[in-house]
Amino acid sequence: MAQLKCRDYGFECDFVADGEMEQVIENFRTHTDDEHGIDYSKEAVMQFLLRKQGL
Repeated sequence: MAQLKCRDYGFECDFVADGEMEQVIENFRTHTDDEHGIDYSKEAVMQFLLRKQGL
C-alpha cells in the first residue's frame, strides 16, 4: 500500500492518493496537473514514493 499527500510536497491542499503504487502514481499525477498545473513525470512521482518509504 502506498500513499502520497499534496501537503507533504508544499501544497496547501488536503488531497491524498492511496492504494496500490501504480494507482497512487496516476492519481497523484492527475491531481497535481489538474489542480496545481504541475505535470510531474511518472519517474518523479515514483521517486517521491521511494523517498517516503526510505528506499
